[in-house]
Amino acid sequence: MIRFDKVFLRYDTGISLRDLNFTIEKDEFVYLYGDSGSGKSSILKMIYMDMFPNSGTVDVLGADSSNIKRRDIARIRQRIGMVFQDFHLLSDRDIYSNIALPLELQGIKADVVRSKVTLKADELGIRSRLSHYPHELSAGEQQRVALARAIVNSPDILLADEPIAHLDEKAAAEVVKYIWKIHQSGTSVVYATHNEALLKKDPARAMTLVSGEVVKDRQL
Repeated sequence: MIRFDKVFLRYDTGISLRDLNFTIEKDEFVYLYGDSGSGKSSILKMIYMDMFPNSGTVDVLGADSSNIKRRDIARIRQRIGMVFQDFHLLSDRDIYSNIALPLELQGIKADVVRSKVTLKADELGIRSRLSHYPHELSAGEQQRVALARAIVNSPDILLADEPIAHLDEKAAAEVVKYIWKIHQSGTSVVYATHNEALLKKDPARAMTLVSGEVVKDRQL
C-alpha cells in the first residue's frame, strides 16, 4: 500500500530524510515517532504526493512518485484523508459544509453528500453541531469535525500529523479513540507524534525517527 525505497530528501536548510526503506501494509496502524525536525511531516507529505524525494521512490496505492502524472495526483489524494494539529476548518462555513467539502469537490450528488456527512457526524458524535460554525465549537469538537471531513469519502489511508497537540487530556483521549475506531473499520493509519505515551499505550507498529533516519521499527 505504501512503500519507501531508498528515499533521500534534502531541504535548502539541510537533509530531512536519508535512505528510508520501509513498507506499510493495508490495514496497518503505524506511529511515526520523533522530535520536531525528525522527518515525520516530510514522510506524510510524500505519502500525500505533496512533496517528492530527491532520489529513491515512494509508491502509494500503486502510484510511483518517480513517474506519476499531475492529473493522477488528485485521484490518489481522493483515497487519502489527512488531519493536522491545526484543524484547518473554514471559518465562513458551517460544520456540515466543512465536512461535505471533499465530496462536493468531487461532484457527488447532494443527497449522497447529505447521507455521508450525517453518517460520519453520527460516528464522531457531532451531529448536533452540524449547523454551527467552527468558532462555536471546542478544540476537541473541531478536531472531530476535521476527522469527519478526512474520512467522509471512506479513504484507504488516514494521515494524522500531531492531531492532539493542542487538545487537553480528555479531548485528546477522545480523538485518539476515534482514530482507532476509523482504523478498525478498515482504514490504514499513519500517525505522526512526539508523544511517547501513545506508543506505550497502544498496540501499534512504531517507527522511531532521528534526524531523518528510522533508528527503530517496532513491529507487532
